[in-house]
Amino acid sequence: MKFLEKYYPIILAFLSFLYSIFLWFSGDELEGIYVGLWPVTILAFSVALRQRRRDAK
Repeated sequence: MKFLEKYYPIILAFLSFLYSIFLWFSGDELEGIYVGLWPVTILAFSVALRQRRRDAK
């Protein structure tokens, strides 16, 4: 369970990246580009949340 708590943002970002690749090669280039921005957002948001939790302690 500790593994999922620690690495869930990376797993979500990777799944989003794979989905972006799938969309791009299936012919939906614009949707693929849009979904391709999600991994960066997911990882940045998780870093911000971890910093807030660390500062609160």
